[in-house]
Amino acid sequence: MLSGRALALAVLAWSLLKVAVRRLFDGPSGLALFRENYDADGLPPLSPAERAALPRFSRCIACGRCDLGEAERIAASRGAYPGLMTVVLASSRSMPDFDAAALALAHVPEEVLAEKERICPTGVPFRELAGFVRAKARAQAAPSADGAGSGDPSALALVAAVTSPAADLDPSSADRSAPEAT
Repeated sequence: MLSGRALALAVLAWSLLKVAVRRLFDGPSGLALFRENYDADGLPPLSPAERAALPRFSRCIACGRCDLGEAERIAASRGAYPGLMTVVLASSRSMPDFDAAALALAHVPEEVLAEKERICPTGVPFRELAGFVRAKARAQAAPSADGAGSGDPSALALVAAVTSPAADLDPSSADRSAPEAT
């Protein structure tokens, strides 16, 4: 019977052998395993640059200053846009529903996001956050060569909605793209 250092080395060697055999004969690992586990949930992987940006997006302290003057856009969205503070909090605290966040942000023009950046006491980069959310929504919705993404009609409509800047939307097109409140 082994004891002490010899036992520790034997356990370590056995564990290494099991890991090596598992890697040879098991399924995917790394990014492929991540996609297999989370693509159906709409949770895309993040690049190192995106991971580095997340703390800047999370600076929001829920002061509500960015919601000042948003009543008309909130009302015009018919429930799709609950206000910038809510979208920022939902988009920066965990992996959000990117398509819903992108549809909400479609109601806010870039110049408004720039104005809100100037009044934010914690310096949340609203335009950068909106770009991140829109890019993730497009990546989720668009079919790709590796099978990630979706080709269903609602996903393709989302791609069209999030690629059009809010300044190009007229009130009637915003009404058609917003979900009905019940």
